[in-house]
Amino acid sequence: MTKNFFLPVYLLSLLVTFPAVAADNENNQNAVNLDIPNLSEIELTATNAQLLTQQPTVTEVKPEPAPETDLTPTDDADISIETIGEKDVLPESTPTYVIEKEEIQKQGATSVADVLKRMPGFAINDVGHGADIHTGTYYRGASINQSVFLINGRPINSNINTYHGSTDLNSIPIESIERVELYSGTASSLYGSSAFGGVVNIITKEGYGKPKLNASAEFGSLNLNNQQVTYSGSTNKVKYNFSFERFFIDNRYRVPVGAANRDAQGYFSNADTATSTYFGSVGIDLDPKNSLNLDVTALSSRRGLTYFGSRYSGLQLQKDRLDHDGLNLGLSWKTRLGKGDNSNLTTTFGYNRDYFSTYGPTVNNSGREYYRTGILDTQQFKARIEHEWKITPNNQLRWGLDLKNTDLIGDVLSTDPARIANNEKEDRSTFNTALFAVNTWQLSDAVQADLGVRQNFDSQFGSYFNPSVGLRYAVNPAIAVRGSWAGAQRNPGLDQLYVFDTVHNWNPNPDLKPETGSTWTAGVDVILSKNLLGQFTYFGSSLDNRLGVINNQWQNIGLVDTNGLEAALQLKIASAWSTFINYTYTDAQIKTGTEQGLQLGLIPYSLLQTGIGYQKDGWQGNLYATYNSGSRRSVFNNAAAGEKSTDFVPSFFNLDLSGRIPVNKNLGLTFYLENLLGEQYERVNRIYSPGFTFRVGLTSSL
Repeated sequence: MTKNFFLPVYLLSLLVTFPAVAADNENNQNAVNLDIPNLSEIELTATNAQLLTQQPTVTEVKPEPAPETDLTPTDDADISIETIGEKDVLPESTPTYVIEKEEIQKQGATSVADVLKRMPGFAINDVGHGADIHTGTYYRGASINQSVFLINGRPINSNINTYHGSTDLNSIPIESIERVELYSGTASSLYGSSAFGGVVNIITKEGYGKPKLNASAEFGSLNLNNQQVTYSGSTNKVKYNFSFERFFIDNRYRVPVGAANRDAQGYFSNADTATSTYFGSVGIDLDPKNSLNLDVTALSSRRGLTYFGSRYSGLQLQKDRLDHDGLNLGLSWKTRLGKGDNSNLTTTFGYNRDYFSTYGPTVNNSGREYYRTGILDTQQFKARIEHEWKITPNNQLRWGLDLKNTDLIGDVLSTDPARIANNEKEDRSTFNTALFAVNTWQLSDAVQADLGVRQNFDSQFGSYFNPSVGLRYAVNPAIAVRGSWAGAQRNPGLDQLYVFDTVHNWNPNPDLKPETGSTWTAGVDVILSKNLLGQFTYFGSSLDNRLGVINNQWQNIGLVDTNGLEAALQLKIASAWSTFINYTYTDAQIKTGTEQGLQLGLIPYSLLQTGIGYQKDGWQGNLYATYNSGSRRSVFNNAAAGEKSTDFVPSFFNLDLSGRIPVNKNLGLTFYLENLLGEQYERVNRIYSPGFTFRVGLTSSL
């Protein structure tokens, strides 16, 4: 990467300073606000719709406490509802779903995937006991690589295809997460043209108040053990937060005949997982207008791979291993250009490295064992400058520049004589520049309009333009209708273009075309009563040139049209009780090719999640229910056993119970009872759950 990478950032920084002069003059008579907004506090086009699950209490503003007061909130707050339109922000054209740290803790989540699986629109197969990394994370029918994942507003996707690990949702400790946000529509213009699904923004905690140590330890079924520790606080102008998490589970349990990777003793084999994750952040308030923040995340993951499919005689046990080491660094500088809050500039530099190594023995067609390995080493350098400018009270503009340089080293090796010719080492790079802008107009008290544009310049695929539009109309204080449309393009990964997959024996294809198309939503937000909120969203997308594997080579397999419905309801029963229901229907239909008319594999038509929770004085109890209609198996079918590509996994229903019992002010006992009904259901493509499992642990705060 040359010095030219940083030059546009410097020039744009100078450019956006000039419009701030007008803003400065308009606010000469206003008092200076000494609090510099965090990236998460800068208003998005859409900020006021809340995820319809249990939310922390909204407390009234109180006088500022003395410096010695501990500002740390407790976990004992009652559950309450944040109503639509409560905050003084512009309405939105697409819903923003939010899960706060309190809800994450109550769920007993062990990964970001655990958090997302209870959000509307998500179908997540690769999380939980025995989950296989290949079976995927889907949002509104789009795969994980067709959505954008952020840490504090900084993209972390490496665009490595899912069969090498893709975006690892274990990448930061759960204890480090403040909240997780999910949005779509014009957000694709802000964060990337590949957002056919949505944008997931993981906001990490900042230190505040006097130093505090939080720790937890859990143990449970299948030799599960999980330890987390966090140390955070602030002093003068410096805020800090450091977290560590260690997780292990062997995932060895009995599975029925026909299950994937069933060994001679009838146990699920080669499914163990061990991860260590690290997070640290330091923020410094340089002066009343400027602040710096550095955050670092690191991941070390070791796991076995269990390729989904059939397990009949003649098919060998999968013995491959996957090692993943990741490092993500971000440095952001935030500055207020005027004297008020109407002109803010954020400049971010990022570095991301993902090292994937898949390796293991296998048996070829002649019955001889051989060894193969595939290494994908990706490094990305990123820079982003964004100016948020409230031009008038009814007109807000967010615009800026994204730069990203990606370098991939692919190294594949096989000792199989039939595959030696494919042994190679590739070193490929690509550079992408994008100019973006999203303008939001409050046309009247009831009408808001959004217009987004993103112009991309890619060294591999040239220039392309992705627009977006949105509209929201408040019929009355209790009902609002909304809609959005966005164009998108996702380019093939460098591994799909150039690197032979020696584990699957899949050939790359340098002639792959980008996936192109558009997404749209239409919906209504309803305050059904004082304690009952509802959001209903129709979503759709049309994606051409979708990538897939045909005859052991990556190819553009054709057109996929997706249509669906999200429904989310939240009810506040009483001061300490609340309940929620999220339902998603997804029809992702293949329009061309040999599977024309079929549902995309691994994506269920219907997914329902509901729960009821109690929280008061440190006591917690939460009962969650999940219904999954089952997904099409789609691959690795055994015709001799009567299997067809139209076969579906049977539907299943699951109940989970979690709770917290306070021992004293600083100590609590937690428990998670999963799959209370004990049904060993088929998760996806003959990957089976273990039945009933449990976790128990202690949490402490000092």
